[in-house]
Amino acid sequence: MKLIERYLERTEFTSYEDFLENYRLVIPESFDFARDVVDEWARMEPEKLALIYCNDENEERYFTFTEISLLSKKAASYFLSIGIKAGDRVITMLRRRWEYWVAAVALHRIGAVVVPVSIQMETKDIIYRANSCSAKAIIAVNDEFVISQMEAARHDCHTVKNIIIAGEKREGYPYFDEEMEKSAPYEGFSDLKNEDDMIIYFTSGTTGYPKQAIHNRLYPIGHIITAKYLQQVEDNGLHITQADSGWAKFGWGNIYGQWLCGTAMLAYDPEKFRAKNFVNAIKKYKPVTVCVPPTIYRMMLRDGFTKEDMASVKVFVSAGESLTREVNQAFYDIVGKYIREGYGQSEGTPIFGNWKYIDLKLSSMGKISPLYDLKIIDKSGKECNTGETGEIVLIPKYEHIGLLKTYFYEGKEHNVLRNGIYHTGDEAYLDEDGYGWYLGRNDDIIKSSGYRIGPYEIESVLNTHPAVKESAIIGLPDEIRGQVVCAVVVLNNECGDRQAMIEELKEYVKTNTAPYKYPRVVKFTEELPKTTSGKLMRGKVREDVLSARL
Repeated sequence: MKLIERYLERTEFTSYEDFLENYRLVIPESFDFARDVVDEWARMEPEKLALIYCNDENEERYFTFTEISLLSKKAASYFLSIGIKAGDRVITMLRRRWEYWVAAVALHRIGAVVVPVSIQMETKDIIYRANSCSAKAIIAVNDEFVISQMEAARHDCHTVKNIIIAGEKREGYPYFDEEMEKSAPYEGFSDLKNEDDMIIYFTSGTTGYPKQAIHNRLYPIGHIITAKYLQQVEDNGLHITQADSGWAKFGWGNIYGQWLCGTAMLAYDPEKFRAKNFVNAIKKYKPVTVCVPPTIYRMMLRDGFTKEDMASVKVFVSAGESLTREVNQAFYDIVGKYIREGYGQSEGTPIFGNWKYIDLKLSSMGKISPLYDLKIIDKSGKECNTGETGEIVLIPKYEHIGLLKTYFYEGKEHNVLRNGIYHTGDEAYLDEDGYGWYLGRNDDIIKSSGYRIGPYEIESVLNTHPAVKESAIIGLPDEIRGQVVCAVVVLNNECGDRQAMIEELKEYVKTNTAPYKYPRVVKFTEELPKTTSGKLMRGKVREDVLSARL
């Protein structure tokens, strides 16, 4: 019996309609990811491959579920010995090192709460996160930037008692690999309930301090749908989702739903990402399924690859940002397969997806997830008609599965739902076939002369111009139109006549999308402000333009 058969009433469906209507979870009375997934695979199939770790320095290591089970028991024993117990928060800053998988399973085993954090965080970011979640310990990769920021932060992280280093030894710090190896395996389990905390992601908001999005111990079961029906991983296959372990996308694509479905993970861990090396890793290790953000697909297209390089891959998936039609078509022209796009948030699981049961419409988010009742509503709360733009709102079908348990910020918990409804803050519309089309955050929508204009649709056109490296679209106040479209553009190379380039870009947008969407204002910059997760800080762009810094 496959593990997922314990958690689904049915695992296969005849159509999307069958999937939407009949996808039903079976919720156990007590779920423990370490015991019920890692240890269970080790018991049923002792030699089953769980993880392949590799990097650009020719380091390589293979792990079976038996090895992950044993190492996580040793790590659990070590964590307990330094006072980490059920409910304690532990920050991890481990990039994509194999130690993340072991440490996370060990913390789940003892009931501690994992708080993944990106290695790009600076001192102030580390201090804020550690104090906000009352972190008891930090486990970090031995990276010079990470260590320098942590050392600057440690005395202001008031609850942190231990800082543990992984990867390579560093003087003055306990070494995770060594401490784990000399510890006796811990054979116990936490006595926690399904609703207890398991993992916390700090949401990367474009304004204000990030919020804690707290997920309970059923979080892995919610991501069966991600792994099996969006990424389409295979039992005894190999899957790669290229993402830093500090981000929710890693949890979406690298451990929970994937291990429940029985696939091994390919952990490619470069210190600096290079598309050529990533392609070489795919060619060497031959994953069956691949999920990366559009940025990586664009980099692969820029640096070049062949159909033969991707010969092992049956399914390509994208998430994290919108994928343009042009990138998808260019990829198809080389590989002969389209990229299947999904949409979701750190707060949950995929909300829309190009599931295995549907045909693709390029640039569409796909169709609604069966984990939610979903509506598109206008400002008054009325459901929009087909083709009308509004906010995506959700009514969860399962309590705390698919959506986070709670938010925590400003020193207290905040309810996720308003009158039983979760507001995503994202605007979209449904077409006549039930496909969702993303427009942007509701506070980013531009309202000009009665039109509602999504910034992404203009950016996706501008970014195909050969002179444009990337762009950001914002709305600027206008006495006549209410707002006008403003494009802030990063060019690939410096141009001689900027005014001529401005007119060329305006005309390019007019030609390639509805003319009313063209940017009446075009400004140039060398770099766009982004969060540490790589998301555009549109609010900061708007602030810079309005204050004449751009």
